[in-house]
Amino acid sequence: MRIIGIDPGTGILGFGVVEFTPGQKPKLIDAGVITTPAHTPLDQRLLDIFNSLTEIIAVTKPDVMSIEKLFFAQNITTAISVSHARGVAMLTGARAGLTIHEYTPLQIKQTLTGYGRADKKQIQEMVRLHLGLKTAPKPDDCADALAAAITHDLMTRHKN
Repeated sequence: MRIIGIDPGTGILGFGVVEFTPGQKPKLIDAGVITTPAHTPLDQRLLDIFNSLTEIIAVTKPDVMSIEKLFFAQNITTAISVSHARGVAMLTGARAGLTIHEYTPLQIKQTLTGYGRADKKQIQEMVRLHLGLKTAPKPDDCADALAAAITHDLMTRHKN
């Protein structure tokens, strides 16, 4: 199964595509960030995210999308902006025929590290270990997206 993980954001949206084959080590297919300039109108930023994510999905051909759920943020303006990007990512996945699964930051941290208050460095290190990478994925948004993909694999494996 090929999973695209998404860490939603308007300025920086992280993505990571991982192939999971039973009995084999997970294989990193592609990972990175989609960035949009800060002073660009929101509609244009969302269109850029849609177009970039559409291309990534077409090239990497994931089966499933695993996306981080929005958590309560102190800054409501930031939360609204992130929710716009999250909606665009989910719409893009749905249009591509992907099933979409959502996980809270707490679920992702607990699944990867066993600790719900794990910091960014711990998440990056666990992603590195799971994928057998020489260095931890950066930036944080990319690592978080990969963590979402790994979480979905682990959660569904334990259900079956």
